[in-house]
Amino acid sequence: MNEPVNWLSLFGQVLQQLPLTLLIFVLSFVFALILGFVLASIRIKKIKILSTIVRVYLSFIRSTPLILQLFLAYFALPQLLLIIQIDLNHFSRLFFVILAFTLHTGAYLSEIIRAGYQSVDYSQIEAGLSVGLSYPRILKEIIIPQALRNSIPNLTTQIIELLKDTSLAFTIGIIDMMGQVKLIIGNNYGLGMLEVYIVISIIYWSIALIIQSTFALINKRAQKPYSV
Repeated sequence: MNEPVNWLSLFGQVLQQLPLTLLIFVLSFVFALILGFVLASIRIKKIKILSTIVRVYLSFIRSTPLILQLFLAYFALPQLLLIIQIDLNHFSRLFFVILAFTLHTGAYLSEIIRAGYQSVDYSQIEAGLSVGLSYPRILKEIIIPQALRNSIPNLTTQIIELLKDTSLAFTIGIIDMMGQVKLIIGNNYGLGMLEVYIVISIIYWSIALIIQSTFALINKRAQKPYSV
């Protein structure tokens, strides 16, 4: 007769690695957001050569699986950089995980940021210039508030995608929540696999619901009439 499942114990074991999962998630998002702004600015300003390089980069990211990009960052990049005498082999696995997720998510965020910028009618920028506002002030008071408001739905989706993507970190030896799940299953010789997967599903689902609720509230407030 099978012993009853100790659900609290399972949740406790998996949640031990929640801080690491959240660390990967938050750092990857922050760096991806910075990268996204840089890439979007290059495309918006149509900087020669750089704009072409960015388009090729975005095409590569959109056309290849994230797990492949993670393996390229962890296994291939250090070997390539050794050619120019740059040694990354002593870097931690965490560095490569965050690097891969940053490069991947940054590409998608750049398109969200660019679309948000282009959603603002240019006539509003012209109106700002006509009354003597500087471009930085127009950017701060007219473009960014509206672009952010228009981008919230896509931004929410991408943030949740990043959360789900963190589950791939275990493939290069990171013991995050999914890595912990693999350890639990391995230590129990596969017994209780269903229960453990139910637990990790509930945890990811709960975090995603928190993110959705937070941005739904932000979106509701942002939809209030905007006045310059």
